[in-house]
Amino acid sequence: MVSIHYMASILPWVQIVLSIILIIVVLLQQSDAGLGGAFGGGSETTYHTKRGFEKVLFYTTIVVGILFAVSAFLAVLIK
Repeated sequence: MVSIHYMASILPWVQIVLSIILIIVVLLQQSDAGLGGAFGGGSETTYHTKRGFEKVLFYTTIVVGILFAVSAFLAVLIK
């Protein structure tokens, strides 16, 4: 079994790596909303099916986000 001290020393590094991966996959995702969408313009919302690399990025973002949340929860429990 993994000791608490070892987990407490490795967990911050895991969180750093997960946060960098999460930032990268979020920035790589395609955004169809331009600057006008941020200010209320461009109300035409269209739905498109995610395919290929876009779908992989979408699911990777979900998985890495969940892993980051779990690691943050573990950090709270350990401290």
